[in-house]
Amino acid sequence: MNKLFKSIAALITAMGLVFGLTACAPESMDMTKVTAVIDVRSAGEYATGHLEGAINIDVEANDFAAEVGKLDMAGTYVLYCHSGRRAGAALQQMNSMGFKKLTNAGGINDAATATGLPIVQ
Repeated sequence: MNKLFKSIAALITAMGLVFGLTACAPESMDMTKVTAVIDVRSAGEYATGHLEGAINIDVEANDFAAEVGKLDMAGTYVLYCHSGRRAGAALQQMNSMGFKKLTNAGGINDAATATGLPIVQ
């Protein structure tokens, strides 16, 4: 039975890494410690509505790594997208670049709730 629990725990950990769920947003967060909120969706999606003050760096764009590389690696960043999937991918890529203080806030509505920031156009 102990082996079964260890196997299940290992599977859950692996799934979290694959789906970028290792640093999900709490229900609300202290925004005074956040360096920037990053919308990792496309520019078109960003234009339809984004969190107030969020910067747009498209995780699927060819220049994502270059744009993220301009940020302070010691900063604290909150990432969001439409559902949380791309934010998870961005979190993993940024983590591999050396960023340590990252939160996947999930989709835009969850991110608005967690950060307390309004959605604006």
